[in-house]
Amino acid sequence: MINENILMADLNGVHIHFVGIKGTGMAALVEIVHARGAVITGSDVPEQFYTDEILKRLNIKVYTSFDAKNIDDEIQVVIYSAAYKREENPELIEADKRHIPVLLYTEALGAVSALAYSCGIAGVHGKTTTTGLTGTILKQLNLPAQVLAGSIISSFGNTCTLNNGNTYFVAETCEYQRHFMSFHPKKIILTSVESDHEDFYPTYESIRDAFVDYILLLPENGQLIYCADDKGAVEVSNIIAKKRSDIEQIPYGTSAKGDYSIKIGEIKNGRQFFKIGVFDEEFALRIPGEHMVRNATAACALAIELYKNFNSATNFSEEAKKQVFKNFKDGLEAFAGAKRRSEIVADIGGIIIMDDYAHHPTAISTTLEGLRKFYPDRRIIVDFMSHTYTRTAALLDRFAEAFGAADEVILHKIYPSAREKYDGTVTGRILYERTKQNHPKVSYYEEILDALPYVSSIIREGDLFITMGAGDNWKIGKALKALLEQLEAKRK
Repeated sequence: MINENILMADLNGVHIHFVGIKGTGMAALVEIVHARGAVITGSDVPEQFYTDEILKRLNIKVYTSFDAKNIDDEIQVVIYSAAYKREENPELIEADKRHIPVLLYTEALGAVSALAYSCGIAGVHGKTTTTGLTGTILKQLNLPAQVLAGSIISSFGNTCTLNNGNTYFVAETCEYQRHFMSFHPKKIILTSVESDHEDFYPTYESIRDAFVDYILLLPENGQLIYCADDKGAVEVSNIIAKKRSDIEQIPYGTSAKGDYSIKIGEIKNGRQFFKIGVFDEEFALRIPGEHMVRNATAACALAIELYKNFNSATNFSEEAKKQVFKNFKDGLEAFAGAKRRSEIVADIGGIIIMDDYAHHPTAISTTLEGLRKFYPDRRIIVDFMSHTYTRTAALLDRFAEAFGAADEVILHKIYPSAREKYDGTVTGRILYERTKQNHPKVSYYEEILDALPYVSSIIREGDLFITMGAGDNWKIGKALKALLEQLEAKRK
């Protein structure tokens, strides 16, 4: 049982050491506790990550190796990433020897959430973007909130967190290994539920039941904001209704009725227009895809419920509704996405290079279909690297069918996870052979950069080249950008 007082609301002068400090979630938590006055040190591998910039900006001392010498009696709490084992990492072993409290990242996140009015954003897809959108809107409303996202959000000031007071705490909460069960939610957004993380959830029912158990953590009269367009989220909602009639259920989506029903509008001038039931006027998003409209509506729903809570109101006055609409409109217009979520890496010579974290068949097909509608005149070339053998094997046929909206597909070897062992039953080439049965133009390059000569030979003005996956094939997008910059410089 975690002692919630270990991470008290006022951390002024409390020395916290982070093991695996460069991880995205860890760096975000660093920002949260730093804003509350903590003294922070940390350790990680010497390889550079985008989070290095965040840590440098905060003037945090980072050791580039794990060593027992990095732990001393000045440290009052140690927080560690799930990537490291408590019984193996020398710093964690030393902390235990010194009887320093040691918390897993998710336990620390849970302890922070216990000290505020906290809201969890959950689901197999859309967590990071929905969290980023929520924070962007709360910032416009100027509510006293801290928001923690699983990636850098440009509208947060190119960091993973928004720090605007700590009455409310909104965080992306992860289902893997039931990590979200450490969280203390008052409200939950549920974006989607389907099979994923097959190494831990071998059946759909096992992952569905994890989401059910998470929602059951809500206090009496807590709120579940769920996507009525997602079959799994609706099933979870129905189960919850039978188990806990006190939980207020708020649906959103094109299938929903009421305040958070969605009507999808036109795409014009690089904007996706849409309407939400509670408002008479249209909103617009700069990021493509109807799934992004759903994420934006979920964010609006949570922001409205927090606005009501903050103002002790049950409903909007007409004046309040007008002001909130303007805040929402400005916030959504300001939202340029999250890092690795339909992120435009470059636009050179009429060629757009984009990067996206989509690593599940549903996310791949949804993202590509959104891009096809948003960029109807562009040829879309997707470079995909599948992540984990277990996911690839379990969803092989669905992966092979996921690229229908792309004009051309490039595939590579599977990007493995440290948590699984290769058993030889599935490879990147097997995925390639299966994908060829569903798509007219597919090529395979075992190593990522081996595809660069081919890509550079076919790329032309008007193309959209997108790297997709949770692996490191973003490197080919970076290399293509450098190549195009060189060509552009020569033309000038």
